[in-house]
Amino acid sequence: MSLLDYHVLLALAGGPLYGYAIKETVAQESGGAVTPRAGSLYRVISRLTTAGLVAEAQPTEEPPPHPGHARRYYALTAAGRRELSTEAARLKRSAAMAQKRLGVAPGRP
Repeated sequence: MSLLDYHVLLALAGGPLYGYAIKETVAQESGGAVTPRAGSLYRVISRLTTAGLVAEAQPTEEPPPHPGHARRYYALTAAGRRELSTEAARLKRSAAMAQKRLGVAPGRP
């Protein structure tokens, strides 16, 4: 799973979002470390949809009016939630191993 895949799934864990909102959430939650361009983002969304991890969804609230094309909302599927949980656990183990090898106590820089 790529870093962008992980952050897209993580963004969608909070509920259905449309493309630009996913992009903004990923950038914010990654502290600006991951700032996907539209083409990259929609390729990832398409791949995650094909893999059954993400599906088109209805927004949880009435969306504000938007000029132009209707926004498509995306949400995690049950498989996407499991994949995100698995990846988060893997990252946690990896971070713990790095801390151990670097001699850093948990909670201390």
